[in-house]
Amino acid sequence: MSQALALTEDRRRSTGESHQALFPLLTEPGFPLTIPAARHPEQAQLEADLFLACCKIGGLSKHPLGIVQVHPTDDQLTLRLLAEPYVLHYWAEFLMPRPNPDSDASHPCDKIIGVPGLRYRCGNSSICLYRPGMPANIVLTGFNPRWWERIIGRLAPDYGLFNDEPGWTSLESAAYSAALTLPFEPPSLFSPLLRRICATAGPGPINATDAWSSMGGIRLETTDGPPCPDLIRLVGHGPTGLGWQVERKRCTCLCDHPHGDVGCNITFREPSTGKLVYYSNGKWGRTLDDPRRREDIAEMNQAAFSRIRY
Repeated sequence: MSQALALTEDRRRSTGESHQALFPLLTEPGFPLTIPAARHPEQAQLEADLFLACCKIGGLSKHPLGIVQVHPTDDQLTLRLLAEPYVLHYWAEFLMPRPNPDSDASHPCDKIIGVPGLRYRCGNSSICLYRPGMPANIVLTGFNPRWWERIIGRLAPDYGLFNDEPGWTSLESAAYSAALTLPFEPPSLFSPLLRRICATAGPGPINATDAWSSMGGIRLETTDGPPCPDLIRLVGHGPTGLGWQVERKRCTCLCDHPHGDVGCNITFREPSTGKLVYYSNGKWGRTLDDPRRREDIAEMNQAAFSRIRY
């Protein structure tokens, strides 16, 4: 059993899955369990778009983006979210597409807020996010699906959501097509990151992960991320890694003396695109002891089902 635990260790650390769930997937004796990539380009694109949109959420729990667990297969991604209404409200607000009320927006991508073409289906215990006519979907679990429908029902009248449109609107089609021509946010980089989102969480009670295009590469930031050796193994050449190569590193993880600047910075090179990934761990040291934080969560949960107006 100890050998089997070792074979699932890195995947468990990257996805939050349990050993019991992963053990049946160990089909090759002695070989560590890997993390599959998205088979279809449309699936990878949807995962990248969702990841970049949800990075705006920030963090008030130990789960980055509110994602407790990831279950990746080659043709689907299942995300178990934290069962808090405020998390679902943020996801719905940042993901569901609507027209940008800013009349000055000129680029097609700027005319849409949210993920162009995104729609949802409600199941008995989950929400399925998909794009009409595409082989791509992401399943959300871990909460009461009626919460999602209540939140969408509150947001839709004020935001003008496209959720009742059976197909793509012209604004969404234009935004999606324009985004495919942009080189800044390759799905080959962001989809694998979402499938390993738990690898960016540190051992503390509060974690946040953010990512965006920067300086011709990618900026990846954590507020209270993992020790750098762990992250390097999980995204580098470990069993579940992405082959990221360390170009430069300034790490204070293993130091036994105080630093004025306690953060860590690593520059990775992503081999498939050649892009640089500028990673930083702020080491904020946040805790749940702040009474105001607990009050904020309670207030946000209560407000999640309220009408929101511009």
